[in-house]
Amino acid sequence: MGGDLCVGRNSFCTKWQNFEKNINTIVAKSVIGKYFKFESRKTCFTIELRAATTTFLAMVYIITVNATIIADSGGLCSAKDCSPPGGPECVLKSNPGYEKCLAELKSDLIVGTALSSFIGSMAMGLFANLPLGLAPGMGPNAYLAYNLVGFHGSGPLSYKTALAVVLVEGVLFLLIAVFGLRSKLARLIPTPVRLACAAGIGLFIAFTGLQSHLGLGLVGPESSTLLTLTGCRTIDPTTGLCVDGKMQSPTLWLGLVGLLIMSFGMMKNIKGSMIYGILFVTFISWFRGTSVTYFPYTPIGDATHNYFKKIVDFHMIKSTLGAISFEHFNTSQVWIALITLLYVDVLATTGTLYTMAEIGGFIDEKGSFEGEYIAYMVDASSTIVGSTLGVSPIATYIESSAGIGEGGRTGLTAVIVGIYFLLSLFFTPLITSVPPWAIGPALVIVGVLMMKVVKDIDWSNMRDAMPAFITMILMPLTYSISNGIIGGIGFYLALNMYDYVVSMIKWVIRLKRAVVKEQNQVSATTAPDPLV
Repeated sequence: MGGDLCVGRNSFCTKWQNFEKNINTIVAKSVIGKYFKFESRKTCFTIELRAATTTFLAMVYIITVNATIIADSGGLCSAKDCSPPGGPECVLKSNPGYEKCLAELKSDLIVGTALSSFIGSMAMGLFANLPLGLAPGMGPNAYLAYNLVGFHGSGPLSYKTALAVVLVEGVLFLLIAVFGLRSKLARLIPTPVRLACAAGIGLFIAFTGLQSHLGLGLVGPESSTLLTLTGCRTIDPTTGLCVDGKMQSPTLWLGLVGLLIMSFGMMKNIKGSMIYGILFVTFISWFRGTSVTYFPYTPIGDATHNYFKKIVDFHMIKSTLGAISFEHFNTSQVWIALITLLYVDVLATTGTLYTMAEIGGFIDEKGSFEGEYIAYMVDASSTIVGSTLGVSPIATYIESSAGIGEGGRTGLTAVIVGIYFLLSLFFTPLITSVPPWAIGPALVIVGVLMMKVVKDIDWSNMRDAMPAFITMILMPLTYSISNGIIGGIGFYLALNMYDYVVSMIKWVIRLKRAVVKEQNQVSATTAPDPLV
């Protein structure tokens, strides 16, 4: 709470500030404060707690979104689960038995997502001492569900084989990290591209926060211009196109109020502003019978509300734990998938790690940061753990920048994020009821915070400006962090190719002249004397 809001010596605010100061002093002098280096990182316990809460609220959507995406693959469900029994085509229809199996699968995946996020975030905080949250990555989960396994198992690989691919990819990634190759690969990224990664990821996050699936719903698809202003009251569920009522969506305007609350709070330097905005929008959305409710009076709304009223719930993993098989592993599809996941993981996660370190001010003059080596190994090891729990590769989350924006500077932020994910196993009815229009504004704010690194790019030098711009623009427009990095590096190499070629030609010419000169000298010393 801002100090200017306290009035009077005995006000509640003053008492709270004194309590907060005492807690921070006690923790700073304790083993915890010394282990996480509070003094050198210039932070305190309440700041780390606030940062962790913000990061978790910005990441929490992954629990249900990841489970929903991977469940679309059908997992271990098959035509055998159909009731009444049917042929292979029954999995593509609304079959009660198959739907029941999918519901169990989704519950398993919710637990797997939360557990893998807990383990990854805790390890990042305890071993690397960095304020970064980890969870199954968006992008790789869709690749696994829709490209490898396919919708309801219609793809080239089985769910068990796909998890084996994730496991092997994690092992290879770990070996790259252990031998220090990943950090060396990261340093090969040109400086303008590395700086642009932060801004590009910021645009990527903000773009996500403006869409309807995970955000405000301000922008959406359009048949002629691809993208347009939406905020529609009615959207066609099959095409995603606006049917009527542009800019008339009540949830959009509620989300914009949340965005205003966050922006105003940060303008006045009120700590925890993003948390306040998220909680305000969420609380308003929990009332039924309103135009902004998250629980409309529909079959889906009723089911969601009934689950929400349970508040506390716990589910044991039944099918996805250890569901790994190397049967039919030696196929071309497997190796293509392995290479794809590996290069995406190397590029995207490395870019994200460096971006978060850049925003947090952890990068030193050599271009590295404290805990870098361990961070890479934690990221890779978490992917191995995630595969055994039935989920896609684990990644360092770009939403961690929300917590860094709130002042998170140590691994305690990540540890608390991990604890939140562990607690979410018992409070999934509440956690899964945070609406996307409450999370969207926070993602837009994160995008704003990540744009500040643009000032460090030399925009007057086209050699730096063009690769940086390509990196930034491709990330949101292709919906891929790795595409932006590849495009930026490729353009940087292309622009510098002329200098490389000229330097090589000059070197060859100098070498040739040196050889000719040496040959002439040898000829002069060995030639016969004409007077003899």
